[in-house]
Amino acid sequence: MAQQATPVRTARLGRAVGQEPTTVSGAVLLLPGGEEVSARRPSPVWATPFVRALGRRLARDGRREGLAAHLVHYRYRGWNGDEAHLAGDATWAADEVVRRYGDVPVCLVGLGMGGRAALRAGGHEAVNSVVSIAPWLPETDVAAPEEPVRQLVGRRVLIVHGTNDERTDPELSFQLAARAKKANREVCRFEVHSDGHGLHQHRDEVLALAADFVMGAVYGHAVSRPLEDALAAPPPIGLRMPLAAGFGRSLRKG
Repeated sequence: MAQQATPVRTARLGRAVGQEPTTVSGAVLLLPGGEEVSARRPSPVWATPFVRALGRRLARDGRREGLAAHLVHYRYRGWNGDEAHLAGDATWAADEVVRRYGDVPVCLVGLGMGGRAALRAGGHEAVNSVVSIAPWLPETDVAAPEEPVRQLVGRRVLIVHGTNDERTDPELSFQLAARAKKANREVCRFEVHSDGHGLHQHRDEVLALAADFVMGAVYGHAVSRPLEDALAAPPPIGLRMPLAAGFGRSLRKG
């Protein structure tokens, strides 16, 4: 009996978060976390409550503008070395947005290993901005090439990291941000003091910061003063910007 071929796995976009706009003028792709190495298929509830809450916030704030938010369902749980499966799925998802909606700006928003995928896939021609929250990044290794940053030139980039994160190293995201800033002035990074990987203590502030950034990057809205200052400040100031408690309750423009 002939052996059956192994089915080819494909990534897919989840349904639009909330009500999909009648006319889509921009898109957010939500990239959940993953594992360093795994060939297993992600479970249906792979996305964390934080990622889902972020999707709801962005869909709500951007609905009147025509912003569609979709969760990306990966082929595999793992990054898997040089295969970089999660980054490949993010790139596929950006292609799919173009196929569905046409030439609209795309923002990649990732958490953990999804944050690494967002940064790596940021060079896609449809992507104009990247939000990387508590990104998993590899340790510096003289025998391995550095994590690339040139693909981020021409994109607006926000990195957010808790200073007490014990799962992904905040110092590694600072180092990457510093290298990216040399090639691209439109890079900023916020530190969430005393918070860990899940950013549970300051979740509302992080959601508000991400929404403020996305609406500015995708639609050209004026952003809050802290975000404006972080983008304009030279390193290391704009890459170690503290996220103030209550940020979401008192945005001050200009």
